[in-house]
Amino acid sequence: MPVRGLRGAITVPENSKEAILEGSTLLLETMLEKNQIPVEEICSIFFSVTPDLDKEFPAKSARKMGLSKTPFLCMTEIPVSDAVPRCIRILIQFNTPKSQDEIQPVYLRDAVKLRPDLIKK
Repeated sequence: MPVRGLRGAITVPENSKEAILEGSTLLLETMLEKNQIPVEEICSIFFSVTPDLDKEFPAKSARKMGLSKTPFLCMTEIPVSDAVPRCIRILIQFNTPKSQDEIQPVYLRDAVKLRPDLIKK
């Protein structure tokens, strides 16, 4: 079964532990549900945040969801001057028989500005 990548992003209203955990939980849950990804098929998850989010690791949300054996990596995005502010991005690598075209990226809140070409209406 091939390994595929699924990307998603969400913005949060403020730089706080609560906002970062709420946003990353909502994004991760939506990505998993929308693409029907079984937890046992997840290879790894990468979390990134814009430099204006530094109060919490977004991967903590995944731990709270019970993904205790999945490898995670948290990082800060490159500080581009016109970037969407307070943005959390997630890249999930997982085993699936689906083609890359069948995988549905998830962009929530103001993060839809990042890839409007990928948003299905």
